Amino acid sequence: MKILDMTFVQGFIRMADDGFRMGWHERNGGNLSYRIKPEEVEMIKNRLKHDGPWTPIGASVPELAGEYFLVTGSGKFFRDIKDDPEATLAIIELDEKGENYQLKWGLVEGGKPTSELPSHLMNHAVKKRVTNGTYRVIYHAHPANIIALTFVLPLEDEVFTRELWEMATECPVVFPDGIGVVGWMVPGGREIAEATSKLMEKYDAAIWAHHGIFCAGEGAHNTFGLMHTIEKSAEILVKVLSMAPQKRQTIQPDQFRELAKAFQVELPERFLYEKK
Repeated sequence: MKILDMTFVQGFIRMADDGFRMGWHERNGGNLSYRIKPEEVEMIKNRLKHDGPWTPIGASVPELAGEYFLVTGSGKFFRDIKDDPEATLAIIELDEKGENYQLKWGLVEGGKPTSELPSHLMNHAVKKRVTNGTYRVIYHAHPANIIALTFVLPLEDEVFTRELWEMATECPVVFPDGIGVVGWMVPGGREIAEATSKLMEKYDAAIWAHHGIFCAGEGAHNTFGLMHTIEKSAEILVKVLSMAPQKRQTIQPDQFRELAKAFQVELPERFLYEKK
């Protein structure tokens, strides 16, 4: 089967294009990766290259040894992915130690996988373990409103989670475990990858202060939906804060508890603190 005809490839391309149209991917901003299922690899294996050099990942992820990933390319523009996927995307395979990758398809005009590859793979490793393999997508974008909030809110998981939960009733249902926050670090390196992967042990979303956000999910639809929900909530909060320094009314802790009971989700009590 042709690689570009595969359902997972088409879903990947649509997700990237949707993100660009939302305004989350200026120039070459953001990146996306998908851990390919074994049966999907089998369907395209005869169309993959198998003789390229092995390149260090910059991290060790033995939990992902031998796995294949569809990823965006470093320096590539999301706006170009729909029109020229073979030049902007790559399929890579990891070696038996999870320390090197080999390009199997894509990047036909040269280049390499996203510079955030260590962060993506370390997050994939965590999510593979904590979800028993069900999560396959890691998505990094630069939504303006969530970035703006990192300049005015304390960079604390509890504060960001509570403030975003209060902006829309669906938020505690969509991300009941909350959101993590990483203070500013140089992107693309091992340090920020490690900090993000620690947060992914308990959250599906991690904000990078003054930079963007990472989201994880089972597939393209729900991962994009999580990003969309968080950014819309952030947009509402930005508007509220621009109208008045304090809210006149909002959802209260006991009301969150009622919501959790009605929708059968568990909301950690540490997010339901009484505000002063």
